[in-house]
Amino acid sequence: EENGHQNKRLKTGADEEDSEDQTKKLPKRKIVLLMAYSGKGYHGMQRNVGSSQFKTIEDDLVSALVQSGCIPENHGEDMKKMSFQRCARTDKGVSAAGQIVSLKVRLIDDILEKINNHLPSHIRILGLKRVTGGFNSKNKCDARTYSYMLPTFAFAHKDHDVQEELYRLDRETLEKVNKLLACYKGTHNFHNFTSQKGPRDPSAKRYIMEMYCGEPFVRENIEFAVIKVKGQSFMMHQIRKMIGLVIAIVKGYAAESIIERSWGEEKVDVPKAPGLGLVLERVHFEKYNRRFGNDGLHEPLEWTQEEEKIAVFKEQYIYPTIINTEKEEKSMANWLNTLSIHDFNSSTVEMQVNNKHSK
Repeated sequence: EENGHQNKRLKTGADEEDSEDQTKKLPKRKIVLLMAYSGKGYHGMQRNVGSSQFKTIEDDLVSALVQSGCIPENHGEDMKKMSFQRCARTDKGVSAAGQIVSLKVRLIDDILEKINNHLPSHIRILGLKRVTGGFNSKNKCDARTYSYMLPTFAFAHKDHDVQEELYRLDRETLEKVNKLLACYKGTHNFHNFTSQKGPRDPSAKRYIMEMYCGEPFVRENIEFAVIKVKGQSFMMHQIRKMIGLVIAIVKGYAAESIIERSWGEEKVDVPKAPGLGLVLERVHFEKYNRRFGNDGLHEPLEWTQEEEKIAVFKEQYIYPTIINTEKEEKSMANWLNTLSIHDFNSSTVEMQVNNKHSK
C-alpha cells in the first residue's frame, strides 16, 4: 500500500511536467487581443524596456502573458520575438475600451481566463481572434475612434460666473460646439496640434472622418458630455489640442478664425486639454475585413459579441475613474484657469519679440 501511494505521488509530479512540455510543444499562432483598461496611474500603453519607474499597461500585460504560459519568458524581455504590435500608443493616463494588440502566442486551453487571472481588475482581455501570419495591428488599422468625456462647465463663457455643479449646457452652446468640431473634418495640416512637427512635414497632414459632441448627461451632480472623433490616425496630443482649441473659442478666449489659421504655416498657440477624459473607443480594420474576413479561414475583426462586456467595463472602471478624479483633482477646472495665459492672437514673430522684451 505504501508503495502504491508513493507511485501516485510521483505520477502527479510527472503529469505536471508533461503538461508543461505539451505547452512548450504547442505551435505559436498569430492572434489579436481585444483589451480594455483604465489608464490612471500608468505612463501610457507602450512599454519602455529598461525603465521600470514609469509603469505602462504593457508591463502588466507582458507579465500576465508570461505567467499564464502563453509566451516564453525571453519573449517578454524582447517583444519582437512574439511580433508584438499595439494599435495605438495611448498617452499617460488615457484609458481604452477597445485597444487591439497583435502577437504570436501558444494557444493554451482557457487562454483568456488564464491571462485575466494574472492581470489587475482594471485591465481586461475581452476577446481573441486568429489572424493572418503577417498581420500587424498598427499597419492594418484603417481608422481609430476616440471619445473625450468632459464636464460641460468647460464650455461656459469666461465672462459668466459659473457654479460648476449647477451649470447645464444649453442647446445654442452645444450647436456652436458641434459647428466648431465639424471644421476639423477632412484632411488638414495639424502641425500646430502636436510637438516636434514642422509645417512642411508631410506626416502632419491627417484625415478626420467625423467629430461631434453628444447629448449631455448628469453623473454625481455634475453634467458631462462625450466628444467622439474618428480619424485615420492621430499624432501625440492631437485630439487633446483639437478639443482644447474649441473650448478656448467657445469660452471667448480666441476667435473662430484661429482654427483655419492653425492649418497654415505660422506657429499658433494651441492649448492642450487634460488627458483624463480621453478614451480609445475602437479601432477599425475595414480593408483587412474585406480581404480576409470571409475567406473561410479567418474571422472579420469586429466585436459585436463583446460589446456588452465593453459597456460593462466602461461603467465599472473608466467612467467612475474620470468622474471621481475630476471631482477630487479638478483637472478640467484647473486647466481652464490657464487659458487666459495663452496668447491666441500673436504670430510667431510677435511671440519672439514679446519674449525678448519680457526677458
